Amino acid sequence: MDKSTNYVGQPIFTQVLSLISPELIEQSCKTHQADKFSKKLSFKDHLTTMLYTIFSRCTSLREVQVGLELCHGKLNHLDLVRVPARSTLSDGNAKRSSDAFGTLYQSLYQKYNHIISDSHLKPSIAAKLYVLDSSTISLFKAILKPAGRKRNDGKSKGGIKVHTLLKADCNMPSFIKFSAAAMHDQQFYDCINELPDGSIITFDKAYINYQQFEKFSERGITYVVPQKDNAKFESVKELELSDTEPLILKDEIIKVCFEQTIEGITMKRTMEIRRIAYYSPKHNNTFIYQTNNLELTATEIVTIYQNRWQIEKFFKKLKQNFPLNYFLGDNENAIQIQIWCALIGLLLLQVLHKENHATIAFSILSAIVSIHLMNYISITDIINQYKKKRSRIKDSLILKKRKAPPQNQPQFNF
Repeated sequence: MDKSTNYVGQPIFTQVLSLISPELIEQSCKTHQADKFSKKLSFKDHLTTMLYTIFSRCTSLREVQVGLELCHGKLNHLDLVRVPARSTLSDGNAKRSSDAFGTLYQSLYQKYNHIISDSHLKPSIAAKLYVLDSSTISLFKAILKPAGRKRNDGKSKGGIKVHTLLKADCNMPSFIKFSAAAMHDQQFYDCINELPDGSIITFDKAYINYQQFEKFSERGITYVVPQKDNAKFESVKELELSDTEPLILKDEIIKVCFEQTIEGITMKRTMEIRRIAYYSPKHNNTFIYQTNNLELTATEIVTIYQNRWQIEKFFKKLKQNFPLNYFLGDNENAIQIQIWCALIGLLLLQVLHKENHATIAFSILSAIVSIHLMNYISITDIINQYKKKRSRIKDSLILKKRKAPPQNQPQFNF
């Protein structure tokens, strides 16, 4: 590499950290009084150390300490006065509230939301669409109650469930809640009461709850969910199918029955729902969806649910680029802090990737940051250099294609 263009006065880690303004760190610290009972490890130093852990993929407190100690003079660039001892970092992870890191993530999300925004949906739909799902992270110790039945051999692992509400137009969570893996997904409804009226939300079969659907309808919130295989319903009327939607097999209004308990009294209720049957040529299968929206076309309803796959991609990106297999603490607070820092790291790399219009794969960018974390290389120049390389390869292929003789033209060898 050319020193004059690729080497800068700051390590890659410092370049990434520069995206976090000191004001946001101070604000999160004051909101949760994160430095009130800490003398040796400030919230800022704690954040820097944990982000180093995430980006360098350290698996133990000793690796973190030794790794930072070997940086020597480079610690000045990180504004890190001293390397925290293993016991100090362990105490910080156990005692400092993880909510401070969660608040910082939310602040960064609000700041960079316009940069990471990306959606193929209509702007009028994408701006209102939320995707709801959860992912379980297994723990070696039964710190949190695991999902499923208790094993006979007594070797049940713990697990933490990450309940996620993702904004469809930016591919990053707008709200996250942690719980034991045994917690049912529908209990997460209590945490999203602040969902804006008039929003659109989509989720899988695990979240089907007709009482909650009724509340959504009262607030003008559109829901789109696949129908359960054992669903019982009664057809009320069929809606007219459009000639421009040949893959829509049926569009109808159905009536479903459900039980609702109020003050200890169980009553039977009914509600009407729109039911859409869609044939997918790609999967050679028929999919059925339920919704309360009568204004959107059947194809738009199907497209809304197909965008639920975004949250699966998010979980895959998080777990592949920041493997959460080892944690620096064996308590719930320490685990939550590490997950929040992984989300902050993912958000910062997402900003770098989008802001520089990178053509390089996100996983490659993550690997470069991990390998060259404390090297004095410009991350922007690396991204631009890759763009030029891809451009040269593309131009070479176009030139080769132009020089090649037409396929139907006979070739003669003399």
